[in-house]
Amino acid sequence: MVAFDASEQLTPFEVRRAGGAAGTAGYGSILFDARLVQQAAAEWFDPGWWEGRAEPVAAGGRGAAWFVDGPFGAAVLRHYRRGGLAARFSRDAYAWRGADRTRSFAEFRLTRALHTLGLPVPRPLAACYWREGLRYRAAILVERLPGVTSFGTLAARQADAAPWESTGRLLARFHRAGLDHADLNADNILFDAFGKGALIDFDKSTLRIPATGWREANLARLRRSLLKLRGARDHGAVLRDFARLHRAYDAVWRQGT
Repeated sequence: MVAFDASEQLTPFEVRRAGGAAGTAGYGSILFDARLVQQAAAEWFDPGWWEGRAEPVAAGGRGAAWFVDGPFGAAVLRHYRRGGLAARFSRDAYAWRGADRTRSFAEFRLTRALHTLGLPVPRPLAACYWREGLRYRAAILVERLPGVTSFGTLAARQADAAPWESTGRLLARFHRAGLDHADLNADNILFDAFGKGALIDFDKSTLRIPATGWREANLARLRRSLLKLRGARDHGAVLRDFARLHRAYDAVWRQGT
């Protein structure tokens, strides 16, 4: 677990019953960075509250991410959604195990720790949970990186001219810092017009001692993602380009920087 930071502030709130019924269904809390947000509001985490000002994110997010612009600046609002078989039983509810173990608070603190290390990540603005009984739902607001395009899009459009080596070097930096990314897919790697890369979406990710097993598992997940998104490109061409990525990664890893 990432340590508490003095910039953190907490704002509790009540969860009202659906349909305007009297009484309280539960409660929630907002964790936010007081250096970036003066005071957080529960309404910010409801895409409906933004009305037409919440723009759905096209890539990733499982249909539960929006671009918003508020007093905190340009941001991405993301609700936590289950994937795979678990989504058949509950799309967005998780078992309550304490506030510090909610998905949103954990990701907020991990992203802040990565930013503090000087790694290229969006700054976390605020995280929220809504608890009702033994279940909770969660959401997070992070800084929107301007003018970026996903590596998946670049690989599909530019083929062998995409930033394969830059991506390998970027991932080696994060792995050297100990980041085990739980969902290292091509849409979670972004590049701006100047070729500067960044990583996003650290749900369920952890900081740990670097080891070959989990590092290679991260890279294998990315390779599968690139093959899935390759479009009309030949399978072998993608693997050849991925080998370029891996060679650049290995070169940085051997240098230890």
